[in-house]
Amino acid sequence: MTQQPQPEWQPTNPPVPVDQRSWFARNKALSVVLGIVLVVMVCCGGVVVLAAGGDTASSASDTATSSTDEATESAAGSSTSQEEAPPQKSASKGAEPKKASAPGIGSPARDGKFEFTVTKVEKGVQQVGSEFFNETADGQFVLVHITVKNIGDESQTLFDSEQKLKDAQGRSFSTDSSAAIAMEDNDVWLNEINPGNTASGTLVYDMPADAQPTEIELHDSMFSGGVTVSLK
Repeated sequence: MTQQPQPEWQPTNPPVPVDQRSWFARNKALSVVLGIVLVVMVCCGGVVVLAAGGDTASSASDTATSSTDEATESAAGSSTSQEEAPPQKSASKGAEPKKASAPGIGSPARDGKFEFTVTKVEKGVQQVGSEFFNETADGQFVLVHITVKNIGDESQTLFDSEQKLKDAQGRSFSTDSSAAIAMEDNDVWLNEINPGNTASGTLVYDMPADAQPTEIELHDSMFSGGVTVSLK
């Protein structure tokens, strides 16, 4: 039997060592490309953010500018309105509203339930009353002749002591009731007057000889506000 020749021994290829490097080290070209892509994306994202931020800032700036412009226009309009408004005339210095003139002799004046009418004023009287019953003035008697009508719906008592006479110096004088009693037919020193009735008489005041009566303040009671009648 013929033996086949044995093949010569050939050395086997040594095993290829495994590459332990990272993927990026093994694929440098791709790594470079990816790096460029990332850089571009980051840059583009920053530009977008900056653009958005710029738009926001621009919007805020525009809003602030608009508000400022509106405020300026409003202030300008207000200023224009004030300038165009006609100036009001100021009241004259020292000017005071005129007071209503007080009623005078012969004019009726009302207070409460009474309507008073001063008919005459006598000054410089030294004595009043009769020969046997009279009163003498310390200075001068001033006689205020008056009629009083009850215009209310109830009776009201007239007191001569509530009627005040004033002179040119602003002094106030009360009636001399004892002198009023001494005068005959004097119905106004103390009299209860019924509704619709009228009483007539004289209010007597003892004043200094040089006093000048200017007005009389008449009251239907001690609680009323009174009404002033000029005696000038």
